[in-house]
Amino acid sequence: MPANRNAMLRYRTIDRCLGNRYRRWTLDDLIQACSDALYEYEGISKGISRRTIQLDLQTMRSDRLGYNAPITVVDGKYYTYSDPDYSILHSPLTEHDMAELTDAVEVIKQMTGFSAMAGLADLVTRLDDHLSITQRHNRPLILMESNERLKGLEFLPVVYDALRHNRALKILYQSFRASAPSEFVFYPYVLKEFNNRWFVPGRRKDKPRYMYNLALDRFEAVQILPDEPNVIPRDFDVNRYFGEMIGVSRNEKDKVQQVLFWATPAEAPYIATKPFHPSQTIVETRDDGYTLFRIDVIINSELMRALLGFGPGIRVTKPNKLARLMHSIFKKAELNYSEHKANQLP
Repeated sequence: MPANRNAMLRYRTIDRCLGNRYRRWTLDDLIQACSDALYEYEGISKGISRRTIQLDLQTMRSDRLGYNAPITVVDGKYYTYSDPDYSILHSPLTEHDMAELTDAVEVIKQMTGFSAMAGLADLVTRLDDHLSITQRHNRPLILMESNERLKGLEFLPVVYDALRHNRALKILYQSFRASAPSEFVFYPYVLKEFNNRWFVPGRRKDKPRYMYNLALDRFEAVQILPDEPNVIPRDFDVNRYFGEMIGVSRNEKDKVQQVLFWATPAEAPYIATKPFHPSQTIVETRDDGYTLFRIDVIINSELMRALLGFGPGIRVTKPNKLARLMHSIFKKAELNYSEHKANQLP
């Protein structure tokens, strides 16, 4: 079982102490040093028991974490390393570590957007080359959904750096509705991935009253403005902003609504095991297998597409406006497949 964060901090502290040959370390000294480190780095003021540090020393001596630390006791009370050059920081990776690291690299390699970020691509390549010497997979063990042909991924590192250093952006943007691209200064709030596309919500400097959600695949050019600080409202809660909806599209005036829909016996298990939204609950299950679900979300285009994707397997009952809209869409779809219309389709 992997060591937790506090345990690793204690191991490093003990290692640093035992590596200091200019002082003799008793068990009480190690307890105090670890207590000080936990308070300094984690804000934990609760004391550490003797038993905890004794178990830490035992773990470090063992091969459980691959340390096999040469810890000895001098004069029956002072702890030290028998090898003055030893440190857990120099310990080689175990075979288990190598296997887990190999799997992690495979996952990172499939995250097309962030693997294009400066430095990370080279790091992944070097790790992959090094690991291939000891771990030889003839086939991938993990496949992730990706779209390598997606436009705009080259702009991802720039937007990320702007957010990281709290800078504004100058963007040349071509929306689907505009006949020509426009250039403006933009204050980015966060990077958001949805359905294999990257988005950045924020506000334009020239239109600060409106919230925009820009798709990176519509960027023509982007640059960081080193002398223009980013402006993000203190009351902007990114988790709440995206947590109230499916996807990324919303109007600032939109409110969360209660959505009720029935699912057929064939579709209900899939919807129950893969919820549309974290708020999803089961309201009622009938004897015939029909299930009534509830979600509390903002009604947007992404919600509509998710519901429509189940075709006749779902029937929305509330709110009435959404139910009518769904009915209207299905009527238009039916018309598209009518005999007369079908003959006119390309």
